[in-house]
Amino acid sequence: MQLQDRLQQRGLLTADDLRRLAEAQAAAPDRPVHQLILEKTTVPENTLLEVLGEEFGLDVVDLSSTKIAADVMQAVPSRLVHRRNIVPLERQNGTLIVATSDPGDLNQLDELQMVCGVKVRPVLANSREIARLIKTHFGVGGDTITQMVEAKGDQLELLEEIEADDSELAKMAQEASVVRLVNEILVEAVNERASDIHIEPQEHTLEIRYRIDGLLQRQNLPPEIHRFQAAIISRLKIMARLNIAEKRLPQDGRIKMRVSNREIDVRVSIIPMVYGEGIVMRILDKSRMEFNLANLGMLPETHRLFKQLLDLPHGIILVTGPTGSGKTTTLYSALNEIKDETLKIITVEDPVEYQMTGISQIHVHTKIGLTFAAALRSILRHDPDCILIGEMRDLETAEAGIQASLTGHLVFSTLHTNDAPSAFTRLIDMGIEPFLVGSTIEGVMAQRLVRTICSGCKEEYEPDYLALPNDFPRPSPRFQLWRGAGCRSCHHTGYRGRMGIYELMITNDEIREMCVQRVNAAHIRRKALDNGMVTLRQDGFRKVQSGATTIEEVVRATQGDIS
Repeated sequence: MQLQDRLQQRGLLTADDLRRLAEAQAAAPDRPVHQLILEKTTVPENTLLEVLGEEFGLDVVDLSSTKIAADVMQAVPSRLVHRRNIVPLERQNGTLIVATSDPGDLNQLDELQMVCGVKVRPVLANSREIARLIKTHFGVGGDTITQMVEAKGDQLELLEEIEADDSELAKMAQEASVVRLVNEILVEAVNERASDIHIEPQEHTLEIRYRIDGLLQRQNLPPEIHRFQAAIISRLKIMARLNIAEKRLPQDGRIKMRVSNREIDVRVSIIPMVYGEGIVMRILDKSRMEFNLANLGMLPETHRLFKQLLDLPHGIILVTGPTGSGKTTTLYSALNEIKDETLKIITVEDPVEYQMTGISQIHVHTKIGLTFAAALRSILRHDPDCILIGEMRDLETAEAGIQASLTGHLVFSTLHTNDAPSAFTRLIDMGIEPFLVGSTIEGVMAQRLVRTICSGCKEEYEPDYLALPNDFPRPSPRFQLWRGAGCRSCHHTGYRGRMGIYELMITNDEIREMCVQRVNAAHIRRKALDNGMVTLRQDGFRKVQSGATTIEEVVRATQGDIS
């Protein structure tokens, strides 16, 4: 019985699926049917593997928690592992058990048995799990980087033309193997939902780490990659339109590319280190960003108060927190909330991270004198209603923002402080007059990002009552919380995705008076708490109780924030 007949009997193929499949078979008669089914229909791969197992008489295995012994890994040359997309699992009575996702490729079994000199028994497994095991146990490359990259498809498309000179370094960086390797690094980072890529030269190796859900994860690489360090860095410089000959000074650039029909912006920062140039790339995936205030994870009361701030005709609304805490997303969501054809909204950013329709955005160019303060002085003549300042980083910018609010504009901006009350003292320390700070700031939102529990492996458990943090609410000696057990979709971390925790302080007359009197942040904080402010830690613990995240995540993100 044909594979598609088996699937149709199970009700897994619709008439449209069969039509698309027939068209694909006619266009590519040599392609294996199961590959076309995966590409052209909605049949899940694991379901397809079950049917393939019945057809070929093969076992289907789950590799999500498989560990491979060192002697088994050495049984198959890495070039075969990468070229055939197979992985050895174990030895049983002199037979080598090998996982594959293509049961119809008999040549791979013949080649394996000839090279390894042992009997080979194939089993079926998910192709993504096979790829993960190959990356974990064999590195991202085979015997050499060239062999690895030639086995991979080229899924990355640059959206801007790049130029390179005729130097030896440029020629080396433009070799097909180097181009595909760099593409592979970028594509994998996008597919893993990484926010940053860190390429770090060491004395005898080159390390690559991806920041996923806020934490860096080291990627396994073959030792030979160190030999290609100069070519990799030069290729990235060419893609970012930087000077490949300059190795002594920091450089910043940008790469615009398309991965699997998704437009991606990559901000590139290169800094000379002891063992070579270190590169950090910030990945901005436009397709994954949704600037919706309701989806940021604010508690209902916090969301209600923040929306009231957005309705004010003038004043300053600040969002504070460390780098990477989601401040830009919150501000963009706020602008998206108030955006209307009757309002003129102008932003001044360094750089413009996401382009939004209906909003005028200005990119700061400090080298030519277009600073935050200079841009603000100019845009006030453009009759704006709302202004977004990327960051109040100095006295001149802060004064310009204060002036804009005093002249009847609603001003949004960010500030680097640990909590909301500290924003007042930070501005005063910059040199702003206390009465101006107190009279213009209407509200301050401090925030952090915490990882959310993976929905695929979420489970209830009874926590150790005595081991809970002292400030964690204790409803009774016995109660349930949630955690992630670990599964393939979250790479066995128990977490997948992130959400915000928030501390919103609304400025009232008492706080304005305290500001004028230069009262320190601790006293302002106590007054805000008396007025009902929910701290970052309290907001986080409420989300622990709702099952969104864990105590460990909140404690990690709010160290020292016990109130």
